Amino acid sequence: MGKAGTKPTRSQPYRIDVHHHILPPEYVSTLKGIGITGTIGVQFPEWTPKKSLNFMDKNGIATAITSVSTPGVNLKDGSFSHDLARLCNEHSAQLISDYPDRFGAFAVLPLFDMMDALRELEYAIDKLNLDGVALLTHVQGTYLGDPKYDELFAELNRRQMVVHLHPTDPPFGNIPNLKFPNALIEAPFDTTRAVTNMIHNGIMDRCPNIRFILSHGGGATPFLAWKIALLEYKQTHKSLRVKAAYDFLLSKRGPFAGINILNRLYYDTALAANPYVLRSLQEVVDSSHILFGTDYVWAQSWMTPLFVKALREYDGFDEQALALVERESALELFPRFRGGDEHYHLRCKFKS
Repeated sequence: MGKAGTKPTRSQPYRIDVHHHILPPEYVSTLKGIGITGTIGVQFPEWTPKKSLNFMDKNGIATAITSVSTPGVNLKDGSFSHDLARLCNEHSAQLISDYPDRFGAFAVLPLFDMMDALRELEYAIDKLNLDGVALLTHVQGTYLGDPKYDELFAELNRRQMVVHLHPTDPPFGNIPNLKFPNALIEAPFDTTRAVTNMIHNGIMDRCPNIRFILSHGGGATPFLAWKIALLEYKQTHKSLRVKAAYDFLLSKRGPFAGINILNRLYYDTALAANPYVLRSLQEVVDSSHILFGTDYVWAQSWMTPLFVKALREYDGFDEQALALVERESALELFPRFRGGDEHYHLRCKFKS
C-alpha cells in the first residue's frame, strides 16, 4: 500500500481488542495456593473490571475479547484444572452480563482429559454463550497438534470456532545463562513452535473452519513462513522422489499449499505494532487478517498509546486498511457486536 499520511481520529471508543487478559481474584489466589505467582518471567499484575474499562476508554477501545492467559488452568490434573476452568469461564460470563457491549470472552478448557475438555466447551459456548476458545501453545510439553487433541480440534472445526492461540513458558523453562524473561523471546518462539507442529501434523488441513488468531503478530511465524510451509508440502507430496520434489518446488516457486494455510490465519498486533513486524505480516496476509490487540493486563498500560500511535502512523495502512485492523475485521469474527455499529457511526465523528 502507498503511504497513508495523517489518518483521522475518532471521538468515541471504537477499537476492538482481541487480545485482552483478565485475572479473576479467585484464579490468582488459587494459583498462589500452589506456589505460582507469575509466568513467563512476569509477576501477576493487579486486575479489576474497572481497570480494564478505564484502560479501554483511554485507548479508544469499545470492546475487549477477554481471555485467561498463561499459565492457564492446566497445571494439575484431576478436578483442579476442571474447577479452575469453570471458575474462569463463569467469571467471564458474569463480566459480559455486567457489561454486554464492552466485553466478549474466550473460554478456557481443561485439557488433561479430552472428554472433560469437550464438556466444558459445550458448557462455555452453549450455556454461557462465550465467543470462542483460548488455547495455550502446550500443556506440560504436549504441544497443540499432538494427536491427543485431535478430537477437540474436530469439535472446534465443527463449531467453526474462533480460537485465540497464546504462548506460555516453554517446557524447558528458563535458559539459565539468559538474564531476561521468557516473555521477551521465548514466548514468540513458543507460538511458532505450536503453529508449526499443528501444520506438520495436519490440523490446519483437517480443520479449515477454525478461525485461528495468533498472538503477537504470530511470533516468528511470518519470518519463518516459507520454512514452515515446507512441512505442509512434505505432508502432501510424500510420494515424490527427491529430484522430482526439487523440480516441483522450483517450478512452483515455493510450497504454496503451506503458504495458503498461513494466509488464512489471523494475527493480532499485541506488542507487535511496529513496522518490522507489520511489513513481515503483510507479506503473509492482507489487512483483513491483522487484528488490533493490546495484551492488557500483562503488558504495561503505558505501552498501548505508543502502539496505537505506531499503527496510525504506519505508512503501510491507508484509512480503509486501518479500519479493518482496528475494528471491521474483528466484527467478521464476532458479529454480535455489530449491533453497536450504527451507534458508533453516529457518535464517532471524524476529526482532522
